Amino acid sequence: MEWDEEGMARRMLLAGGAGFAALACFPAALAQVPRTGIKGLIGNASDGALDKLAQPGAFYADMAVRILLPGATGKLASKLFGMGDKLGLTTNLTRSLNDAGGKAAGEAKPVFRAAIDNLRWSDAPALVSKQDGATRYLQSSAGGVLHTKVSPLIGSALETVGAYRQLDQLSKGNALMAQAGLTRDGLTKSVTEQALKGIFHYMASEEAALRKNPAALLKGIF
Repeated sequence: MEWDEEGMARRMLLAGGAGFAALACFPAALAQVPRTGIKGLIGNASDGALDKLAQPGAFYADMAVRILLPGATGKLASKLFGMGDKLGLTTNLTRSLNDAGGKAAGEAKPVFRAAIDNLRWSDAPALVSKQDGATRYLQSSAGGVLHTKVSPLIGSALETVGAYRQLDQLSKGNALMAQAGLTRDGLTKSVTEQALKGIFHYMASEEAALRKNPAALLKGIF
């Protein structure tokens, strides 16, 4: 009898996909999934999100994750941004913030991988029952740690792209800037929060796509 390697591989793939589908139907069965499998899933989602957002202009191009200046939607904005591009607040500086977010995303893989490795995935049954369960669990369980670790990356990126320099120029003689949180520290905090929100947004989409692809999942779970 001739050995059918292709047929055997196909049957193993189908069996593995069926096994994961069963886990998705029974959250309590999460304990049967190796920790490396869950970490592989969310690690790949993290890498995919960061790679996409690290592309030049990615943050700015997507309105769902575009990074805005602090106070850009409140009443104070009408006073700050009333002169529009004459102040440079709605164009150059905003683009610089998004460039900084992209630069930080390109350097954040080790930070996210470390946070993922330190999580106890067995404590979160929702990981299996929700398409973005692992992403949301990472966000809620390690969001503070990630903020602390990513903030210096954002600060360095803001310096590199010239955002701090532009901010200092705009702040001269404008007391409203500080009230809107437009200080160096305030800007770093705001951009870090918005960048992380955008990264998690992309991670959720990446995770959902990976869960629909049994072949990709098998690499990390079996």
